[in-house]
Amino acid sequence: MSSGLLNIGFGNFVATARVTAIVNPASSPMRRLREEARADKRLIDATQGRKTRAIIITDSNHVILSGIQAETLGTRFEAQEEDHAG
Repeated sequence: MSSGLLNIGFGNFVATARVTAIVNPASSPMRRLREEARADKRLIDATQGRKTRAIIITDSNHVILSGIQAETLGTRFEAQEEDHAG
């Protein structure tokens, strides 16, 4: 398990070891997930006022909103994992 930080945009980072999933926010289940997290005070908005382009789910069940595309975050996550593996 790596201990690096994943850049989720606009000067915000999340510990890669805590990331469970990076998903696209467009589907109805993801919208419900976001609203449930907001109601339960588990939502972290890291979009800096921009459109939400990815939702990051952590092992602590927190939901983090990012203004960076999910594909871009996935690529960054993979690169971070490779850096710590080798």
